[in-house]
Amino acid sequence: MKQTIQPVYNFNAGPSALPSAVLEKAQQELLNFRGTGMSVMELSHRSSTYEEVHNKAITRLKTLFSIPENYEVLFLQGGASLQFSMIPMNFLQQGQKAAYVNTGVWAEKAFAEAKLFGEPYEAASSKESNHCFIPNNLSYNQDDAYIHITSNNTIYGTQWKDFPETGDVPLIADMSSDIMSKTVDISKFAMIYAGAQKNLGPSGVTVVIIRKDMIEKANPNVPTMLKYSTHYKNNSLFNTPPTFGIYMLGEVLGWIEEKGGLQALAKQNEEKAKLIYDAIDESNGFYVGHAEPESRSLMNITFRLADQELEKKFLEEAKQAGFVGINGYRTVGGCRASTYNAVPVEACMALREFMIQFQNNN
Repeated sequence: MKQTIQPVYNFNAGPSALPSAVLEKAQQELLNFRGTGMSVMELSHRSSTYEEVHNKAITRLKTLFSIPENYEVLFLQGGASLQFSMIPMNFLQQGQKAAYVNTGVWAEKAFAEAKLFGEPYEAASSKESNHCFIPNNLSYNQDDAYIHITSNNTIYGTQWKDFPETGDVPLIADMSSDIMSKTVDISKFAMIYAGAQKNLGPSGVTVVIIRKDMIEKANPNVPTMLKYSTHYKNNSLFNTPPTFGIYMLGEVLGWIEEKGGLQALAKQNEEKAKLIYDAIDESNGFYVGHAEPESRSLMNITFRLADQELEKKFLEEAKQAGFVGINGYRTVGGCRASTYNAVPVEACMALREFMIQFQNNN
């Protein structure tokens, strides 16, 4: 007897939805990858077959994201959390200062790691307002080692709309939750890093886009695996990389190509977010958005219900209706819909209709 599976609308914050076309292709190739008789997970990372997969993913990323020639793409491991340590380890010496913009939990975690290596300080913060906006007046020094920002804040649902002009001070951005969701002027940044598990593929791969001069001036007295130069010199193949994750990342990038590139995705992401934000704004206070309108994220839509008991009921009924991952982050509560690239418009339309119907019934 065939089991009936209820349709699921995946709004998980990460690991998050993957394109169904990519999952289907991976399924087809799982046992016999390109006539090798092996899964891509079984291939040697030194084989020509895997090397082609690896290099194609890098090339696709450079092309789609319009990465200039003086930047390198690295595939690392350890998530954004390891980058919180690697960045100051490589670029912040004892006695040196680095500016951090505090826009939420992940920015605070990055700041805490930097304290182990130098003298970080807050260039701006939205903490006193419970991180409901992106601060736009930064205070920093021209001799700072770097300025660090978090481009999109998954927990609080805020996002940078325009990135700061920092002149000769290197700008570093954690773009884990909005990379490849829109076009970005890469030349503004000395380094961009991102965990893949939101817009780029499954968990396990960390993408680093780094200007080559940053690699050259990094601290040489760093353990081998924690040097960006190690991975640059070895094309991210110094040790065994997360081969299946990189394969999937490359296929997701291929899917982005087929969708029309980042401009087409950005337009769709705006459309998806508007569906849900409109339901909030038109609810006469039944739903209350967390982020100020000018700082609203297109990736993570955070809101609460005016009544706490009603909020519990909303989350329970949403779960029963097939909406997955609608609960807010564990430390802040509330509701959150993560509308990453692979979340279809239809899922956002369904959530909007559910929200309106729930309000009408309560």
